[in-house]
Amino acid sequence: MNCPSCISDYVIKNGFSKSGKQKYKCRDCGRQFVENPKNQISEEKKEMVDKLLLEKISLRGIGRSLGISFSWIMNYVKKKYREVPQQIEVEKKSPTKLIIEVDELWSFVQNKHNKQWVWLAMDRETRKIIGFHLGGRGREDALKFWQSLPPIYRQCAIIYSDLWKAYSGVLPSKRHRAVGKETGETNHIERFNNTLRQRISRLGRKTLSFSKKLSHHLASIWYFIHHYNSNLSF
Repeated sequence: MNCPSCISDYVIKNGFSKSGKQKYKCRDCGRQFVENPKNQISEEKKEMVDKLLLEKISLRGIGRSLGISFSWIMNYVKKKYREVPQQIEVEKKSPTKLIIEVDELWSFVQNKHNKQWVWLAMDRETRKIIGFHLGGRGREDALKFWQSLPPIYRQCAIIYSDLWKAYSGVLPSKRHRAVGKETGETNHIERFNNTLRQRISRLGRKTLSFSKKLSHHLASIWYFIHHYNSNLSF
């Protein structure tokens, strides 16, 4: 008998399940399991969960739709979010004529007093997200956001932002263009912000599907960004 998680053979018997099957416990990682468990989740259902995580539907809603228990959904999503890369790979760009649009999106974790601002930067030509930071809305977080951009953009790009004061002193003054919404210079990133609110239930202004953990909140946005960057035609 081997543990299905860590493959350790240091396994002991641990009582019986409700159906009378022998339960086991791994003494190395603590995993509890039964031999030859029934109701294994198919790969097709797992792929469907992956797709539904990109739609505005709660985890409980996904479970109800697919006939999967909420506890399984939570464990699956936790594992998947731990594996989400928290950095952006960008293609090589010419240093000339680089233009990016930046903006911030309000969100919260646990309750609306715990505000978490989503900072985003988009390459105007490719429409890809090339910078992301989650945190406060002050100058310190503006600096962390700026540092999340690839070096070629920090060194060469023209940056269009709204009139939020935290950008001044962080973005290079010679290349920074602070503009109002009426100019249309930040239309693309603002439209993406709207897409986020429509596709990620955690980001709704009035929602019951809010994040309870900051790590899940962060990973869910990263998960969507990676999908968006690789599927711009969806």
